[in-house]
Amino acid sequence: MGNMGIWQLLIVAVIIVLLFGTKKLRNLGGDLGSAVKGFKNAMTDSAAKKEEETSENIVDKSTMADENVKKTDEKVTTKEKDQA
Repeated sequence: MGNMGIWQLLIVAVIIVLLFGTKKLRNLGGDLGSAVKGFKNAMTDSAAKKEEETSENIVDKSTMADENVKKTDEKVTTKEKDQA
C-alpha cells in the first residue's frame, strides 16, 4: 500500500495538473523558489551579522583589557609615590 510505482506517481501528477492547471503550478513553483532564496539570504545575512558582532565583542574586550592595565599602572604609580 505504501509502495507507489512510477505509473501511480505519473497518474497523480496528471490529476494534479488537470485540477490546478499549468499556470498555477508554475506560479506556485516560482513562489516556492523565491521563498527558498529569501530564506538563504536571511541565513547568510544573519551569519555575517553574528560574525561582525563577535569581532566587535573581541575588540571591546581587548580595549577594556588595555584600560584595566592603564588603571593598574596608575594605582601602582600612586602607591609608589605615597610610600616614598
